[in-house]
Amino acid sequence: MRNLLSAAIAASLAAVSPVLLPAPAMARLAVAATVTATAEREGDKITLGWAGLTGPVQVYALPTADAAQREGRLIGTASTGDRLVVTAAANPRPYFLLRDARGLDVRVAERLLPLEGGSNFRDLGGYRGAGGRPVRWGQLYRSAVMAALTAADFVTLSKLGIRTVCDFRANGERSRDVVNWPAGAAPNILTRDYELDLRPMMAVFAGGATVTPEQARGAMAGFYRELPFQFAGQYKEMFAELLAGRAPLAFNCSAGKDRTGMAAVLILLALGVDRDVAMADFLLSNQYYRPAAPRPDAKPDPTMAMFARLPPGVAQAFMGVDRAYIDAALAEIDKRGGLDRYFTDALGLGPAERKRLQGLYLQR
Repeated sequence: MRNLLSAAIAASLAAVSPVLLPAPAMARLAVAATVTATAEREGDKITLGWAGLTGPVQVYALPTADAAQREGRLIGTASTGDRLVVTAAANPRPYFLLRDARGLDVRVAERLLPLEGGSNFRDLGGYRGAGGRPVRWGQLYRSAVMAALTAADFVTLSKLGIRTVCDFRANGERSRDVVNWPAGAAPNILTRDYELDLRPMMAVFAGGATVTPEQARGAMAGFYRELPFQFAGQYKEMFAELLAGRAPLAFNCSAGKDRTGMAAVLILLALGVDRDVAMADFLLSNQYYRPAAPRPDAKPDPTMAMFARLPPGVAQAFMGVDRAYIDAALAEIDKRGGLDRYFTDALGLGPAERKRLQGLYLQR
């Protein structure tokens, strides 16, 4: 999956063509545009990997995501190779700057946050957007339900400075899995009252028929075709918060893969991130989402109980994500006038608003 993501990012960067820049600047940007990096944690060790940098590569620990190199601390140098293992505690959250002998650099942090009770809690930072500028780390977070977060996790989120949470869950989901934010430390939480109607998707089980994985994926694709329009009001509200600068912002549903996955794709596309890269981020839920065991005091979730009884291939179609799902959503958007029209009419994101978003959430 890491190779897929790096390849997709590199493909998007190679497409950047700053035709208004002088030739030397174009050459520098063309080289920098192929630089990618990853950070994967195991215990207190983080493996930093990169492509497009030439040794020796210096690694700086930064105090904040946007800190300048002079504010950082040199913690290692890789004379050769494309990776380096460093030691870094999870708190405070570590950010890194990797710089090679040519002066090319890239900022990187862990994609998945190591929260004790977190599920699929990920940072959208690092992907190249409009003009080749990366999405800022530490500003845009996507997550599954946060009801299992521990006291230590809430401290971590407080240190991240999260100001706004857009909770896309329906009434029943929120009442079943309550998020107990510490008194006086809760961010501004945005919700909408509605009941999630899964009957159209569950119609595939009508009459007790045996369902194949292909039929299950078809049912999910049908759900996704309506997703951008059914939840346009909530997505518009989320973008309004971002336009107002009320970030860092997190958004979630129950699994953090469908309603949340669609929202993440829309954010990345609005920031000018290549569609294949946005798709690669969407597919990471297959790697990072694991349904949590129900808490002893939790109310029964009949939908999850039903999925647990399904054959593995059918369950994966419902509990995982597939390229065909987002393809179906974007195809429906195209069918109804295209992405630009959807952004403008459904989400209130005209060209000026998208330019403002890019100014706020892409590195300068």
